[in-house]
Amino acid sequence: MGRRREGREAAIQFLFARDLQGKEKPGEPEDFWSLHSAKSSTRAFAENLIKGVITHQEQIDTAITQLLENFSFERLAAVDRNVLRVASYELLYCPEVPTPVILNEAIDIAKALSAGESGSFVNGVLDKLAKSLRKPGAPAPAPQAS
Repeated sequence: MGRRREGREAAIQFLFARDLQGKEKPGEPEDFWSLHSAKSSTRAFAENLIKGVITHQEQIDTAITQLLENFSFERLAAVDRNVLRVASYELLYCPEVPTPVILNEAIDIAKALSAGESGSFVNGVLDKLAKSLRKPGAPAPAPQAS
């Protein structure tokens, strides 16, 4: 498994734990990394994703919520919610990452970490977001200001 894939999975696992525990607690990042051994480059990539999602979480959650049909954001499985957050962060704020890479990684991670039809569900939501942000043939969008 590549560094970026490992980093994405670690970021999702951290955000999942944070979701279940509530707000970040003192020592939490170090506690997480003491349990999750990762190379320094993988950890740096994951921490960048974590910081980006936390910094822009309100905008990310709003973007996801607007795409859900007949389903509330709060009812999403915690794993799916955080897979969507990480991938949405990359779609919204990381124009250098190709859209197919973001979608494929998110779908594969959802299939590996979640259950049932999560891969298809994540694909549907992210596909809508990607199409609304990144038109085929158009230059990648600039990161949005917070």
